[in-house]
Amino acid sequence: MNLQDKVVVITGGASGIGAAMARRFVAEGARTVVVADRDGARAREFVNRLRSEGASIAVAAMVDVSSEAAITALVDEVEAAHGPIDLFCSNAGTTIPGGPELPDADWRHVLDINLMAHVHAARALLPRMLARGGGYLLQTASAAGLLSQFDAPYAVSKHAAVAFAEWLSITYGDRGIRVSCLCPGAVDTPLLQAESETRRALMSQGAIDADAVAGIVVQALAEERFLILTHGFLQAQIERKAMDRERWIRGMRRLHAQA
Repeated sequence: MNLQDKVVVITGGASGIGAAMARRFVAEGARTVVVADRDGARAREFVNRLRSEGASIAVAAMVDVSSEAAITALVDEVEAAHGPIDLFCSNAGTTIPGGPELPDADWRHVLDINLMAHVHAARALLPRMLARGGGYLLQTASAAGLLSQFDAPYAVSKHAAVAFAEWLSITYGDRGIRVSCLCPGAVDTPLLQAESETRRALMSQGAIDADAVAGIVVQALAEERFLILTHGFLQAQIERKAMDRERWIRGMRRLHAQA
């Protein structure tokens, strides 16, 4: 995908990777970039900064991606105001520290944002994109969705997000729907800074900034690549996992013990 003249929506777009993608997509010549975020004030503040830098095509929107009705309303409003959405980036994410001991409400909250928001976006967009003969879905998962790292709700929901992106690509790839799944490793974002001191120190080794991720994403979109990785070692880990899962799990246990 060439981003020139495209209409793009980014959820979780007011900070971190989402904000970096918004800034880069503006630079790439997108016609409209909608910065959608749960924090509407923060989205407006970020869009105002973009406009002060000369971007006249950025638009702020408030959305709670855990609500299907809110995602559907966002799609309706954007298409009514700006035309068909060419690229929808399901980028919002969250985590809650813990494992199976967490209450169901915490698991549902993480799953609603990290997985079901992708499902609801696809539900709203696929009929429109199929009718138009094409469209692009960029879904942010995580390296944890490939390597089962850190908190259980986060890892499990991100695994599910990767699987859903794969299913979409397999099912609709021959009908004009392009799907990319972004699985970043350690990135210097507010989510990383919110981690514990021990885990932050471990993850910060080799961390890259969000602007670097945005550059990787633009190149991957141009190539219409399904899996977007941000660190070279991730591909090696994926291959090790496929070749010898038992050995890989033992290695991951040692890493988990350090965190």
